[in-house]
Amino acid sequence: MIKKTSEGILFSVKVVPKASKNAIMGWENEELKVRLNAVPEKGKANEELIAFLAKTWKLPKSSLSIQSGLTSRHKKVLVRGLTLQDLEVLLMD
Repeated sequence: MIKKTSEGILFSVKVVPKASKNAIMGWENEELKVRLNAVPEKGKANEELIAFLAKTWKLPKSSLSIQSGLTSRHKKVLVRGLTLQDLEVLLMD
């Protein structure tokens, strides 16, 4: 699910923690599946998700935030400062 809001672009992410390496696995049931090396304790996986996406897409970490799902594998991530078309290009790489 990708949706334009007044704040930015909101999309769904499914996080798979404790993976051997960080990787974007593609789309699964309208969610971007992301494998993370971090453990899901004390917000470490959430921090790793933001840092990994920011580094992968060459964006400042401040432009990404988790809007819902802080304690769940299923999250909604908001990206500020990009158009819908910009994000779709990043997601296709």
